[in-house]
This record gives sequence, C-alpha cells and structure tokens, in this order.
Amino acid sequence: MSTAFVTGAAGFIGSNLVDRLLADGVTVVGWDNFSTGQERFLEGASRHPAFRLVRGDNLDLPALSKAMAGCDTVFHLAANADVRFGTEHPRRDLEQNTIATHNVLEAMRANAIKRIAFSSTGSTYGEAELIPTPEDAPFPIQTSLYGASKVACEALICAYCEGFGFEGYVYRFVSILGERYTHGHVFDFYQQLTEHPGWLKILGDGTQRKSYLYIQDCMEAILRTTRMGTARESRHRVQVYNLGTSEYVRVSDSVGFICAALGLKPELRYGGGDRGWIGDNPFIFLDTKKILSTGWNPRLSIEQGIVRTLRWLEANRWVYDARR
Repeated sequence: MSTAFVTGAAGFIGSNLVDRLLADGVTVVGWDNFSTGQERFLEGASRHPAFRLVRGDNLDLPALSKAMAGCDTVFHLAANADVRFGTEHPRRDLEQNTIATHNVLEAMRANAIKRIAFSSTGSTYGEAELIPTPEDAPFPIQTSLYGASKVACEALICAYCEGFGFEGYVYRFVSILGERYTHGHVFDFYQQLTEHPGWLKILGDGTQRKSYLYIQDCMEAILRTTRMGTARESRHRVQVYNLGTSEYVRVSDSVGFICAALGLKPELRYGGGDRGWIGDNPFIFLDTKKILSTGWNPRLSIEQGIVRTLRWLEANRWVYDARR
C-alpha cells in the first residue's frame, strides 16, 4: 500500500484511520462532504506533507473518480450511520450507503484500483438466532434500513471482486468507541447528565446486551488484515471479519460505568421494552475467532473503552455544538 483513498476521512473512524496510515508512512487522500465529519479531526493530518484533503460527495461519481486517481487502496468508511431515525428518511440509507458504495466501486474500476476495505456492521445479522454470531451465519430478515443498505453494499463489493478481480475486505463492526466519538449511547448519556445530573432517560428497559470495541483496536484489525492480503487467495477474493471483543454488557452496566466515572447517582428513567427503537437489536455479540486467528487481540475491555470515550468527551465539549 503506497497511496490510500479514505472516504469519510473527517469522521470518527475515518480520521483515526487517516492518522494511523500517515504514521505508518502511507500517502493518504482524504475525501469527505462534511455532512457529519469535523475539520478539527483532521488538524494533525492537514499539516502532514503526505496528506491531501478533497471535499466531495460520494454521489458525485465524476468528482469521486477524479479524486481517486493515483491511489492503490480504498478504505470506504463514509456512510449514514443514523440507525435510530432510518424510518423517518428511508431514502437516505439507500443513497448514502448503497448507491454511494456503487459509485466508489465504479470510481475504483475507472482508475484500475483493485483493493477495497469496507466498514460494514454487525447489524447485517439482524436479530441473529446464533449467539455469538459467526461470519458465516445465515442472514435473517433485516430489521433496520441501515442494516439492509449495508447488506446491499456487501453484495455489491463481492460481485465486483468476482466480476472485476477486486480484492475485498468487509468488516462487520460492533459499536466503536474512543477518541472523536460523536454518535451513540455514551455521547447521548453524557449530554443528558451534563444538562440534568439528577436523572437519566434510557431507551428500552436497560437489559439490552451490546458489545463495543475501542477505536484503536479496530484500526489495528483493519490494517493487520489488509496488509496480510488475506483476501487475495480466498474464494471469490473476499474476506469478511467480525470485529468486536469477547464480552458484552447490558445497557444498565454501561450506565453504571458512566455514572461511576462521573461520580453521579442519577434517577434512572427507563422507556420500557427490550429495544430502544425500530431495528435496535436487543442482543449483539459477534464471534471473533476468525480475526483472533490472525494474531490480533483487543487491548481495551468494554468498560475501559467506555470510560476513555467519556474522558475524551469531557475534554472536547465542542463536539456537542458541532453536531447540532
């Protein structure tokens, strides 16, 4: 890998990946439309001579193809990740996830770029019956438009790998935590507790079981497997990896970690039911034996990742104004 193209470069995961690639001596072209990405996340990268930022949208195929020229690997991280409100704007997942991914693949084809790493999601398993869920679990009925759009993205990538000789790496994440985190339960709970430390509203009944992964552990898994080239010799030139930890926690456990770290004992007000919104899987726990077999291991536990995320949010309150 000499020159990488990163979509969603100013986002939470994308900006962390940009920094890791630059630190490893890779030239990086960052691509972002700044719909949710933050310029401040790229302050360090922007001072690096091997980094170039291009402002653009994945729905603009000519501009995307032009910006991608000269790159040899694409890390496709840009997406609409707003699962909770998917039914309020049903076309957004189709456009920003599925159609955008098709455009990325076409831009790669126009530039003879063969390698793609894609940020998918554990939501593609829907409400899986097999727990922990392995990569070869059959896909059930989809319960979120977000998950459905990501399944379509994965299918397109696999078809391009088969039809055009691409090399594909698909990463099905649990929820990612860490520095530059701007979306999710820690973000929401901390905001609430800042506004009213005496009480906390929790969607669902708190028994939902979730798994989380620290951002730098996620980066390590992605870079390890793409550099190993595990997809080149695999059937259909695609490798799918679950990325997560070997544990899960209940939402109520996560609330406990956050409140203890803040020194608060708020009244907990539960919304009721075993899920917080349409498509909210009440139990997400992925089988990670495949990624562990590469020699990768996460460094932080879920509790450590949650607390580290909270500390970053405390030190970077500006992100709440930026996301309004």
